[in-house]
Amino acid sequence: MTRMTLEQRRATDAWQATEGCTAAYVRLAKSAPALIMNSGLMQTLAFLKDKNEDHHKTLSGQLRKWLAQRYPQVLGTGDPGYEPTMQALLHADPRTFQEVTAESLAWLRWVRQIAPTRTES
Repeated sequence: MTRMTLEQRRATDAWQATEGCTAAYVRLAKSAPALIMNSGLMQTLAFLKDKNEDHHKTLSGQLRKWLAQRYPQVLGTGDPGYEPTMQALLHADPRTFQEVTAESLAWLRWVRQIAPTRTES
């Protein structure tokens, strides 16, 4: 059995995450990396929480779950939820925080490319 690269794991997770996604989800996925670059990861997570719409909740939960898989020592396992994620990021050392932010952007690159091909008709 061949071991998957990190890029393959990101792509696989993005493929699964975007199954049957809506047009609103696609628009959000396309804008999320810019939100992180312009405002920061924590501010973007707060924005997604504040909107309280299905596609915002979905993308936020999927991102948190992916980050928990990549950084279980920081975020725990599964979907740690909004509050625990924010607390963990608040207390993360700067290098770890930068790594988590970079990983968020890397995962979202896959999501924003795959989502338009997986939209419900």
